[in-house]
Amino acid sequence: MTTSRRSFIKQAAGAAAGLALMPSAFAESSLKKPFFDISLAEWSLHKALFAKKITNLDFPAIARKEFDISIVEYVNQFFKDKAQDKTYLNDLLTRCKDNGITNNLIMIDGEGEIGATDKAEQDKAITNHHRWVECAKYLGCKTIRVNAAGKGTAEEVAKAAAEGLSKLGEFAKTMNINVIVENHGGYSSNGQWLSGVMKQVNMKNVGTLPDFGNFCIKRAPGPDRTCEEQYDRYQGTKELLPFAKGVSAKTYDFDENGNCIETDYSRILKITKDSGFKGIAGIEYEGSKIDEYEGIRKTKALLERVGTMV
Repeated sequence: MTTSRRSFIKQAAGAAAGLALMPSAFAESSLKKPFFDISLAEWSLHKALFAKKITNLDFPAIARKEFDISIVEYVNQFFKDKAQDKTYLNDLLTRCKDNGITNNLIMIDGEGEIGATDKAEQDKAITNHHRWVECAKYLGCKTIRVNAAGKGTAEEVAKAAAEGLSKLGEFAKTMNINVIVENHGGYSSNGQWLSGVMKQVNMKNVGTLPDFGNFCIKRAPGPDRTCEEQYDRYQGTKELLPFAKGVSAKTYDFDENGNCIETDYSRILKITKDSGFKGIAGIEYEGSKIDEYEGIRKTKALLERVGTMV
């Protein structure tokens, strides 16, 4: 047998062995999971909810049956008058149980400014949030998301926000509920500012919810509300992650390969992983070029793909 023939047979045998191993390699790859769990933020369906095509009570079943997601994040404005309605909440809990859903958090808006520099205004806002802490506890959630808004200079609002969050955090601590702040416009979309507030508060149950797409500090007036001042999303995410008790995976538009156009998910999830984060990433689709259901599916696929690669 010639040397070249021996070499050919050896190479062919090696290739065959490699092919035999490929199915198990593919299986191992397909079984790999992201370094985080995935939840669905109710705001992803806000158009259908505002149009009354679905209701908050439908949300648990939709999360499970449409997207095979078992963790959900509510938005209080879709059941705003039901925070203390035990009949309603029991109905919601039954639907969660029927669909194998875990309630994670409630996003709170419209209950006043935690960072209000006027004491009476701030006290009212804190009191307004108490019922949502109690509601979160009743539903088995771990967390409420609040806003650190207020009027005044950056320093004045930071001081007031730290005071307000500390007071609300003390109340929430009695029920083992976390209070977290999202970068949600204004001062809060400045990562350095919000991380500074967290350092002032310095409480285990008060933290952040870094939103990968919410780093617009100032928007122009008018219907388009284009962003006039933008904070670097990668820097901001890095600054907020040390205090994070979740992240919000914001998406708007996708390219032909299923990648988010606005945010480099490979980069931002690498930053997230390198921080030591191992919590929940909430899908929050806000685009308009495809429908909400398709946007949620694309975001989930993106998180599953990139979350196993970084």
